[in-house]
Amino acid sequence: MTKLIMVRHGETTWNIEHRAQGSKNIGLTENGLNQAKLLAQRLKHYNIDKIYSSDLDRAFHTAEMVAKELNQQVIKDNRLREMSFGRWEGLRISEIKEKYEDEFIVWRNNPHKALIPQAEKLIDVQNRTLEIINHIIKENKGKTILIVSHGISIKSMILGIMEMPLSDFYKITQNNTSINIIEYRDYGPVIKTLNDTAHLENIE
Repeated sequence: MTKLIMVRHGETTWNIEHRAQGSKNIGLTENGLNQAKLLAQRLKHYNIDKIYSSDLDRAFHTAEMVAKELNQQVIKDNRLREMSFGRWEGLRISEIKEKYEDEFIVWRNNPHKALIPQAEKLIDVQNRTLEIINHIIKENKGKTILIVSHGISIKSMILGIMEMPLSDFYKITQNNTSINIIEYRDYGPVIKTLNDTAHLENIE
């Protein structure tokens, strides 16, 4: 059975400051590095065959921590990047609400219809991430694959894999270094684990 383990990167400064990161290359905090270490300790028991990651540092460095524990290499792919937020990148949520009130209301209520200035559409994020996911699944039948990516990208992937509408985007949450497991069974994909952060219980 093919198993897909999707993990969000560790904590960044912009996570703490509630800024839109998007495609900006923000590194991990000290806490984020610690989260990644705890993640690696947990995932060493999962018999992972390959590791893929977004090329952005916060995801790649998280993946590297796991790869070091498993004595493996990380395969980078920019299709696993976070959604580009255009003019919102670097802004705090409070600033976005103030400067882009109308667009923010749509983003929070109908994210699949949002048109953020100079940003990607949610459907485009889903299309590019599913493109690489489908390739990975095809090339690694019967294996356990780790994907390290970003909150919005992972939610988009999960909804696409499960054939759920993007309008359900806010029905899923993704915490830093959360683990999501999808098993590809004879009758189709099944969510086995969603937003699991049990490895962080002693530090949060």
